[in-house]
Amino acid sequence: MSRLDSFIRRLTAQKILLEHVTDLVKEVAGPVLELGLGNGRTYDHLRENLPGRDIYVFDRELSCHPSCIPQGDFMIFGEIRETLEFCEPRVGEKAAFIHADIGSGDPTTDLATQSWLSPLVDARCKPGGYVLSGLALALDNFDELEKPEGIRPGRYHLYRKKI
Repeated sequence: MSRLDSFIRRLTAQKILLEHVTDLVKEVAGPVLELGLGNGRTYDHLRENLPGRDIYVFDRELSCHPSCIPQGDFMIFGEIRETLEFCEPRVGEKAAFIHADIGSGDPTTDLATQSWLSPLVDARCKPGGYVLSGLALALDNFDELEKPEGIRPGRYHLYRKKI
């Protein structure tokens, strides 16, 4: 498969999953945490599909389209590993949904990311909340959920924190 075909499949899967989770999370009160702003596509899609929901975005730099810059306190700058750990006073409560698409494609780097990201996601997600991640996470307090049909196994991981 060409890299272009792979990219198209990845974005299609991401769109399907984001819309699936935004339907599920409408029943769970609380903010959304978007880990990694990148060019702002998923943030823009989340705010369109969850109007009125507080969405906090974490990234170390701003490289998105100007229309996708979160307002004021909703953009948290710095290394996600550091800022996610200490964001609760700013966010105010645990998240109903955490979206983390911060894999690098390098197996060593991704293993390191999984090791620090898993406990932080566990600590920041409320019971009954959802996590969608491009990396498999070690989340003992969560159930891994079935994904909609057509999503290749291993492409994304969908979890719900046990109540």
